[in-house]
Amino acid sequence: MFQSLKARLSRPEQQDPGIRAPAWLRAFVRGDEIWLAVLAAGIGIVAACLVAAIVTAVQSLHHVLFAVEGHDVSGAASVDPWRAALVPVAGGGLMAGLGWLLARLPRLSIIDPVEANALHGGRIPIHGSLLLVLQTMLSNGFGASVGMEAGYAQAGAMVASKLGRIFHVRRGDLRTLVGCGTAAAIAAAFDAPLTGAFYAFELVIASYSISTLAPVGVAAMTGVGVMRLILPQPSLQVGFAGSLGAADYALVCLMGVLCALLGIAMMRTVALVEAVFNRSRVPVWARPVVGGCCIGLLALATPAVLSSGHGALHVGFNAYYTAPVLLALIGLKALASSISIGSGFRGGLFFASLFLGAMLGKLVAIGWMLAVGLTIPAVVIGIVGMCAMATAVLGAPLTMAFLALEITGSLPLTIAVLAAAVVSSITVRRVFGYSFATWRFHLRGESIRSAADVGWIRDLTVGRMMRKDVRTVRDDQTLAQFRRNFPLGATQRVIVVDQADRYAGIVFVSDAHRETAETVELADLIRLKTEMLLPNVNIREAMKSFATAESDVLAVVDGSDRMRVIGLLTEQHALKRYNEELDGRLREGGLL
Repeated sequence: MFQSLKARLSRPEQQDPGIRAPAWLRAFVRGDEIWLAVLAAGIGIVAACLVAAIVTAVQSLHHVLFAVEGHDVSGAASVDPWRAALVPVAGGGLMAGLGWLLARLPRLSIIDPVEANALHGGRIPIHGSLLLVLQTMLSNGFGASVGMEAGYAQAGAMVASKLGRIFHVRRGDLRTLVGCGTAAAIAAAFDAPLTGAFYAFELVIASYSISTLAPVGVAAMTGVGVMRLILPQPSLQVGFAGSLGAADYALVCLMGVLCALLGIAMMRTVALVEAVFNRSRVPVWARPVVGGCCIGLLALATPAVLSSGHGALHVGFNAYYTAPVLLALIGLKALASSISIGSGFRGGLFFASLFLGAMLGKLVAIGWMLAVGLTIPAVVIGIVGMCAMATAVLGAPLTMAFLALEITGSLPLTIAVLAAAVVSSITVRRVFGYSFATWRFHLRGESIRSAADVGWIRDLTVGRMMRKDVRTVRDDQTLAQFRRNFPLGATQRVIVVDQADRYAGIVFVSDAHRETAETVELADLIRLKTEMLLPNVNIREAMKSFATAESDVLAVVDGSDRMRVIGLLTEQHALKRYNEELDGRLREGGLL
């Protein structure tokens, strides 16, 4: 049985040898954007059903394991101390066992929606996605301080990617459908269609266009509608009918800066926890047990640190907390979330950032009221802080602005939230440079700043662009022989190789015919002796090599050890191919 599972998991999913829609149906979807919107509606239905199933499973785990009533353990007034301390440890044990098993199986590729759209043209492996969803459910269900948004988005994107491949849609349309899947999932989870749609536009598709509006909007609205039918969830509703004066915007901007700094501190803490584990002797698969012990100890102080913090957010908005309590909640929750992510539990920081921002907003409101007086309700500052903090972590200011609009229905408050979100976003980018998702990519060595499609740049390699019909000469050939073999006008340049057929440099024919001194040898005219390209280098690295060599042509060799010449690439041809590929991608995205 173990060998059978190992064999099944080792199959390459990217080949997609399975189900294909009928050719006539594929033609409809590929040829008419209305049918693409219809497919997006189907994705919205399936994504909402998956979100409902995940929510039900996690709530059942909370009910059974922590013996609490309600929707989230973090909102419970109290939890039995032994449950608060031991359940996260048990969850860490399950994650450790799963990690031990996975270490003995072929490695599953886990590609999230942002990475899929940035590097893989929207292609998401199913096995890895199912594993991520399972790990997220176990982490959250057993009390790790992580959000479920990663699981929701992954489930929706997985379905969208698979359906897109079944219908064999174009690369640009597949990226759009992946955005549809995440939009439907997030919209269903938050009961907020605009939030879900702009989550997709800002984070997953990384652009907004008329061609993507219809499918993404349809998917988000369908997801919300289906979720309301099968599993209605209590949504956060805060009324605010007033307006904000010019003086209030000083506090709004201050909240943006403070939330950005807190978000940066939390992301840095996650990296610090990971660094501590990496320096320790604890095996990677066993680290969640240690993290579960730490979370259990923190949960003895307050159950608000457990799980995503969604329930605690609902309670916190309506409760009156003193400044010391708010400080304790912020510190404990930030520490618990950092330890959870850093020790190997799966999940996101979106829900945690909402709770932390709301509590920070209430804390700042207390200080502002004591210092200069507060003219607006403290809960309004909580909303501003909630959205500014989430912007610092996610990097999606419009998404947070629409979340505020759908929570409060207040346009003046939405404008204030947008101002705080912009301040927060600018502060994070100037001080830190990354959102949480792109920070994780940075730690892995990936230079991804958004979901913008850069995968085609990596696919555009020197091996695909080079000319293979190159002429070579031996380095011991005389200059007179070279002139006879290559008269002016025959070619511009000739590659020189040594006696072992290893690359030795390039001789320009014009240089050979310009020299008249009898003492000049062919070896004296060889240029670019150490500058060359490898076939697996992409267009971006190739252009850097041209600039470094200060040359518009470079030879291509098969490797730094063999040094066999296999081709030649000019800077002009590389730029031409880049522009052709770029035009094709823009047409696919409806931008040309």
